[in-house]
Amino acid sequence: MERTASRRTVLLTAALSLLAAACQTGDGDGDGDGDGRSPFTGEKGAGEKVLAVKIDNVEAARPHTGLDKADIVYIEQVEAGLTRILAILASELPESLGPVRSARESDLELLRQFGTPALAYSGVQSRLRPVVEAAPLIPLPPGELTDGYVRDPGRPAPHNLYLRPDRAVRAASGASEPRDIGFRFGPAPGGGRRTGERTVRFPAASFTFDWSSAEKRWLVSMDGEPARTNGSERLSAATVVVQYVTVRPSDYGDRSGSNTPYTETVGSGRALVLRDGREYEAEWSRPSAAAGTVFTDTGGRRLPFARGPVWVVLAPVD
Repeated sequence: MERTASRRTVLLTAALSLLAAACQTGDGDGDGDGDGRSPFTGEKGAGEKVLAVKIDNVEAARPHTGLDKADIVYIEQVEAGLTRILAILASELPESLGPVRSARESDLELLRQFGTPALAYSGVQSRLRPVVEAAPLIPLPPGELTDGYVRDPGRPAPHNLYLRPDRAVRAASGASEPRDIGFRFGPAPGGGRRTGERTVRFPAASFTFDWSSAEKRWLVSMDGEPARTNGSERLSAATVVVQYVTVRPSDYGDRSGSNTPYTETVGSGRALVLRDGREYEAEWSRPSAAAGTVFTDTGGRRLPFARGPVWVVLAPVD
């Protein structure tokens, strides 16, 4: 009897140790499997299909419409050092979203981790079109979704094209469901630096994230001005990831002769993770385009995000 009791004690101790390790790394928490939570935000309600939308981000395009409903917001560098946004939606769809602009080659690699998402965009240059059409996604430019876009006559072109996301999702019957892309969610880990503000600069654009203890969110500013939706709601994120990546010239350019940058999101590198008023040094790793992106602390443990919208700034390596 004593030997049996001792064996049970050993097994119970081992099981508790494994459980504690899993909780420490964040594994199994917030990946969306079986608990109804979104793998993109860690909140209840994952949604049915993944819709990616390319959003304009010059001054004339602001304020944005519907961007506050995005699960994930990616910031990418484009021509002339400016930026554009790739919004990922699944859990909630706004009535309107935009303004919508053209896609870039980098989007194709970034989106591979989502399976076969739908991608709404205003168009692409002719040389890139066959590459987009051959990619594992469902392209939804205006020519493919004639009833899914509207022009706002009160805004100047080309900053006035808006998507009707519900129609885009209905048209994309084969789009992938939300799946694990490497994010983990859970309580804040120990360590980190108390941080009230973080600014990320591109050659011709900047983003500032200010921590609001009242709202438990990072409030977004673009080019020094508070970023709002057209309903006057301040854009915010529960977690901000500054992912330092290689931004190199691509084989494409715009009509003015400027080269289109290519943002490399496969590989590994340094990152900063902002959550709960603190900033954590991190590493990111994505071994292939089809794989998700894993974020770990300096000790190699999975770094959990705060539940809620995630903004990922794909910042050029210094």
